[in-house]
Amino acid sequence: MKMASIDEQILRAAKEIVVKFIEVGRVSPTSFDEAFKQIHTTIGDAVKKDATPSGSE
Repeated sequence: MKMASIDEQILRAAKEIVVKFIEVGRVSPTSFDEAFKQIHTTIGDAVKKDATPSGSE
């Protein structure tokens, strides 16, 4: 259940960032798909890396 909550927060954060990028013109409708995937992956990697217990890498 906790992982679903983290995934929802990652999705929400990615959405908010993409919306801001669209508002300022950094992302266009044609580049939305690629930009969203990159942003979502970047946030997910950062969050899940930080959630890894110390010494397990």
